[in-house]
This record gives sequence, C-alpha cells and structure tokens, in this order.
Amino acid sequence: MTLTIGQAAPDFEVLNQHGEMISLSSFKGEKNVVLLFYPFAFSGICTGELCALRDDLAAFQNDNVQLLAISCDPMYAQRAFAEAEGYKFPVLADFWPHGAVAKAYGVFEESRGCSTRGTFVIDKAGILRWQVVNGLGDARNIADYKAAIAAL
Repeated sequence: MTLTIGQAAPDFEVLNQHGEMISLSSFKGEKNVVLLFYPFAFSGICTGELCALRDDLAAFQNDNVQLLAISCDPMYAQRAFAEAEGYKFPVLADFWPHGAVAKAYGVFEESRGCSTRGTFVIDKAGILRWQVVNGLGDARNIADYKAAIAAL
C-alpha cells in the first residue's frame, strides 16, 4: 500500500514497551505525531537513530508533537531496548498480527519480516503531511523530519 500526502493516516492500536495500548487516534486533536518505523531493536543503525532522537527529544516530543517509534519486535524486546538505551518516548510493538501497522503504511519488508525505515508526520487532524522511506541499511536524516514538523 502506498500512502499519499493529504490522506488520512491509517489508525492502529498496539502495545508500547510497558504493555499499554496506544492508538494513533488517541492523539487526534491533541498532538501532531512523528511515526518512525525501524527494522530491529538493538541493531546498529536503529539504535543510532533512536539515540539521536533521545538526545534531541524536545524537538520530537513536546506539547505539540508526539514521537512514536515502532518495529515488529515483541513488547518485551521493546521494553529491554527502551530501558537499555534510556528512551523516554513510546516504543511500540507491531508484533501481532505481525507487521500489520507496517503493512498499512506500506513499509513491511516481507522477505525479512520487518519494517523498512519509514517516517511519517501526521497532523492533529490525523492527516499525513510528510513521509520518507529509506531502505533497511540507509539511516535517516533527522534534520529532514525536524523541518517537516516545523512546517505544521
């Protein structure tokens, strides 16, 4: 599935690293959302990207914006990953049905059973305003989605 800028972002409901249900629609009318798919917890590029967000968290999670990081890893792996790296943002488990959210956003890599590096900026009305999809081995440029957030 390919998403188009200006369309409603697919809603979802999954567990965070603490076992709490999180839905995209729960932020509607309240916060813009940066939805960041990453392939695997504890992998090198993924850890580097999420640590960069952790170290500049105020730009991605504040009164106006909520950061949601998501992979197909199970909730317990997400918890261990978030605790090991000190992540203070929701780390979501798109584990079962396996990759359902990644599939809805068009970033599921069927041959590997994981998502690619997709980033989606969704406004307070639930509309997709910006997106970029990188390959499994291609790190993202954080400045790009900072600019997308600033444009909201």
